[in-house]
Amino acid sequence: MEDLLEREDTDRDGLITIDDEGPRNFPLGNHGIHGPQAYQVQSVYNLANLLQELALAKMKNIDRLLVSRLQLEEEPVTRLNRLIRESWWDNLTRHLDATGIEAAAKDPKMDSQPRIYVPRGAPEQYAYYRKLSHDRPDINLDVQWLPHEEITAEFIKGINQRPGVLALAMVSASQSLLPSSNIPDLGTNSGSQKPIEPDDGNPASIEDLKALPFVVPGDRFNELYNWDACFCALGLLGSHIGLVKSVIQNFIFEIEHYGKILNANRSYYLGRAQPPFLTWLALKTYEATEKDEASQNLLKDAILAAMKEYHCYWMTEPRLDTETGLSRYRPIGAGSPPECSSVVFEHILSPYATKYNMTVQELSDAYNQGAVNEVALDEYFNHDRAVRESGHDTSNRLEGVAANLATVDLNCLLYRYEIDFAYVISTVFGDRLVVPAASCGSVQKAENVGTSEYWRKKAERRRTSIEKYLWNEQKGLFFDYNTVTKQQNQYESATTLWPLWCGVSSDTQAAAVVVNCLPKLECNGGLSVGSERSRGPITPANPQKQWDFPYGWAPHQVLAWDGLLRYGYTADAERLAYRWLHMITKIFVNFNGTVVEKYNVTELNNCHKVDAEYGNQGANFKYVPQEGLKKGHFEIAVDVILQKQTGVRKAESKNQSYME
Repeated sequence: MEDLLEREDTDRDGLITIDDEGPRNFPLGNHGIHGPQAYQVQSVYNLANLLQELALAKMKNIDRLLVSRLQLEEEPVTRLNRLIRESWWDNLTRHLDATGIEAAAKDPKMDSQPRIYVPRGAPEQYAYYRKLSHDRPDINLDVQWLPHEEITAEFIKGINQRPGVLALAMVSASQSLLPSSNIPDLGTNSGSQKPIEPDDGNPASIEDLKALPFVVPGDRFNELYNWDACFCALGLLGSHIGLVKSVIQNFIFEIEHYGKILNANRSYYLGRAQPPFLTWLALKTYEATEKDEASQNLLKDAILAAMKEYHCYWMTEPRLDTETGLSRYRPIGAGSPPECSSVVFEHILSPYATKYNMTVQELSDAYNQGAVNEVALDEYFNHDRAVRESGHDTSNRLEGVAANLATVDLNCLLYRYEIDFAYVISTVFGDRLVVPAASCGSVQKAENVGTSEYWRKKAERRRTSIEKYLWNEQKGLFFDYNTVTKQQNQYESATTLWPLWCGVSSDTQAAAVVVNCLPKLECNGGLSVGSERSRGPITPANPQKQWDFPYGWAPHQVLAWDGLLRYGYTADAERLAYRWLHMITKIFVNFNGTVVEKYNVTELNNCHKVDAEYGNQGANFKYVPQEGLKKGHFEIAVDVILQKQTGVRKAESKNQSYME
């Protein structure tokens, strides 16, 4: 391995890439049927594959390795698909029990003691972690209750100096296991797992607990992120269905105990959600199973939890705008987001630092401690929290206005919730679903019988509002609506394709979107987040943001492909999927197996080299990639091109036709 690096890794970055200037020819002994022969490993791709195989062997303390030529010359798409399915997911799986809490309780974004906060409704978890803390003093785990009272912005700010991970679902290790992946099946008719009450006289009742695993979007993360996990789960359905079910159960736990699916399960995210995809993920999971009683129970639990999130979070003020009937991203909070360095906001804070004769860091500290009061900063960070709740952090589409916007993306997601509720109640539960009090809105009675008609009417009302406030007939695009100025925010965004994904668009609107959107956003590597015109010129006051042109992200690609296929634009969907697949594969081949979270879709040769804001997750490694922000998008792109997504798409078509 050392000889290979010395010869081929000329820039000494621990990788073999097209940036290196080595001979691109490395001799190996070939033990064939005719005896030892010389075999020349050639090309950057084959040499990088050799480096990866040697590095993996070294990690496993293997002294001698027999490498097949098939491994080194494996077709790139096949190799990448295989690595995603067989290897990388294992490195992105986390547990909040004795097997994983030591790593998960540490937050690389914050320098603090490992700590876990437990909701009052989960006494078994509290007892478990207290005992674990006592038995494992080396972990130095601080175990804290969350309050009985409603979580407020002031409470969240008050514990920002004592951040911690938030508890997730646990089950008894003796429960029946899912056959595919040894993950407990929590499908019940209760809306969550049955609590295991601690018994002081029987320590085994606590020790028997196991945390349900979850998937993270990158190796440096240790918390469950909402829409990242949803899109990761798309790639898990074919190989790790048990892990997908576990993710869903953790989402159900979050809704039950925290009122929503959180941005992520950290204490400073207690007031903040993320785009709601639960019903979509639950239905895809149900369609991928044998639809037995356990699968139906899990679907029921997910639907009831999503109803609670819908009624009690997204459809309540201040998120609900009562005039339009549409919803906004408006999380609670105070001060600047503690997970971000003051450097992130330097362009905002600098004028105030000058005003108070402070450094930017001093000004940030004084503002967060209440020593500096600036109404304009309060307003800015109110919008900034909304940007982060949207999952599009950050973008000029949302900068300084996010909390006032009834966005296309959020209202498409809520429309999707409504039609999914109607579809599931009608087709799975015989148009009769008893809804417990916890899942009811203020206008419903506890234990009412939910029907598809109730949700169909809600979806139709939202469709009317979307057409009235978000559709622009002249430009032929969907835009966010500012509920304060009463005007559309005409930033040209890939979210204009989300109405096609959820089925709320008319055929005429879909045709207009295809004609007007694709020429603005389609690039060499797929869809850009937005248009260059909408982003505006890059200046010190307007630095490049990662959710603006020229970058492309997997969720926008996946939803665009789905939407285009739904409305019959198969050639466009296949072309966009091919562009994305080609770009990812080219970087994978030329840069030592690199797969990253976002790409500069305007060019193909170095499109993974992104320095905007937080850099690029998945780009910093040596020798062999152990993970990347896959989100399932690579496998989906292959499926779109090969037209293999028929099973789930049939269900989605039924869903749309049901509404019509």
